[in-house]
Amino acid sequence: MTTFADLGLPRPIVNVLNKQGITEPFPIQEAAIPDALAGRDVLGRGPTGSGKTFTFGLPMLAQLAGAPSRPGHPRAIVLTPTRELATQVRERLDEPAAALGLRLLDIVGGVNINHHIRALAAPVDLLVATPGRAQDLINQKKLYFDQVEITAIDEADQMADMGFLPQVRKLLDLTPRDGQRLLFSATLDGDVDKLVQRYMHDPVTHSTAPVEASVDTMEHYRLLVTDRNERGDVVLSIGAREGKTIMFMRTKHGVDRQVKKLRRVGIDAQGIHGDKSQGARTRALEGFADGSSPVLVATDIAARGIDIDDVSLVVHVDPPAEHKAYLHRAGRTARAGTSGVVVTLVTDDQQKEVEALLKKAGVDAKPVRVTPESDSLARITGARAPKGSPLPPPGQAAQPKNNTKRGNSSNSRRQASGSNRGRNYGRSKSGRRTPRKDGRST
Repeated sequence: MTTFADLGLPRPIVNVLNKQGITEPFPIQEAAIPDALAGRDVLGRGPTGSGKTFTFGLPMLAQLAGAPSRPGHPRAIVLTPTRELATQVRERLDEPAAALGLRLLDIVGGVNINHHIRALAAPVDLLVATPGRAQDLINQKKLYFDQVEITAIDEADQMADMGFLPQVRKLLDLTPRDGQRLLFSATLDGDVDKLVQRYMHDPVTHSTAPVEASVDTMEHYRLLVTDRNERGDVVLSIGAREGKTIMFMRTKHGVDRQVKKLRRVGIDAQGIHGDKSQGARTRALEGFADGSSPVLVATDIAARGIDIDDVSLVVHVDPPAEHKAYLHRAGRTARAGTSGVVVTLVTDDQQKEVEALLKKAGVDAKPVRVTPESDSLARITGARAPKGSPLPPPGQAAQPKNNTKRGNSSNSRRQASGSNRGRNYGRSKSGRRTPRKDGRST
C-alpha cells in the first residue's frame, strides 16, 4: 500500500493526515503529487470527490515551507469559482499548513473588503481566492501577485461555464511567467484547453476517470409526475425523509420559494445561492454539515462549492439546463467511492427534454411513476409524510405562543396598568385617555 510519506510529502503533513485518519492516497493523489512536488506543471482530471484539494494543496504547502512571505505578497494562490469552495479549500489545508508554520487566508466576495485588507497586512503564504475579490484588492493596491511561485486553478471548467476565464487570465498575467501552474477540472476541453495552451509549460496530465465514470456508484431515477402541483407535493414528502438531502433549482427565486414551502410543513431546510450573504451561506452549509438542517436547496452555481460527507440523496427538482450540470449536481453524493441516489422529477411535458439530457450525460435513469404517497417513492427516496410544525425563516427565532386564556385577564390588566405608570393620562368624554396636569388618571 502506498502512503503519503511514500509520495515525498514532509513528515509534519503526514502526521496531520494520520491524526485525521487519512493514510492511503486516492488514485489522483498518488499519481499527481510526486510531479507537483518536483515542480512540474500538472493537469488533473478526476471525478468529483476524488481528493483534488489535497492533490494540489499539499505539494504547494510542502514547497512553501521554510521561506518567508511579505504582507500583501502571497507566494502561492488557489483560484476557485465559488465562495464555498474557497472556504472549504482553506479549511481542508489549514491543519497541514499550521504544521509547517505557514499562514493561509481565503478572500471571497460577500465579505466586507476591509476585513481582507487588514488580514493582508500580515504575511500570507498561500491565498485562496475567488477571481473578483482578488482583482478588487489588486485594484486597491492591497494585493500583489509578483511573488507568486505556484498557482492552482480549481474547477477550471466551472470557471469557464460561469464566464470567469477573462478574469482568471488577467490574474495569471500578473504572476511570474516561470511560475508553476496546477490546473484541476472535471473536463479539459474547449476554453479550459485555451487556458492550458497559454499558461502551462509542458504539463503532465493525470486523469483517473472520464467524467461519466463519476456517476458509476450512484443509482439514478426519473420520477415521473403529472404536473408542477403534484411535483410540489412529492418534494415535501422527500424533504421529510431521514438523512441529508440536496435539492437543486434553476433559479434563486426558486430556491427561496422551495425553502419556504419546506419550512411551512416543519422541514428544517436552508437555501444557498449567489444573492445570499456570505454569513447566510456559511450558516446554511454549517447547519447542513452537522445535520441540524437536513435539507439544502441550491442553485447550480453553488453546486460545486458543496463538499459535505453523507449526502445520501440528490434531487433535481428543476431538471438542469445541460448535461454537465447534471453530473456536477449528482457529484454531491457518492463522494470518494461511497454510494448515493440521484432522482430527477419530471413532469409529463418535460419527458423528452430530460431523456435527451440524460442520454448526453451517459446516464441510464430508470423511469418510475410516483405520487406523494406511493410505495415506490418511499422505497427509492425514503419519503414520508411531513408531520412537523411550521418553522420561521432561517436565522429567525420562533415566535413564542400566547398562553393567555379568555376570562383570565387580571394579569393582562395588571401588566397594562403597570406599563402606564408615570404617564400623565386621563380620559376624555369619548373614552380616550388624555393627559392630566397632576399626572393622575381619572
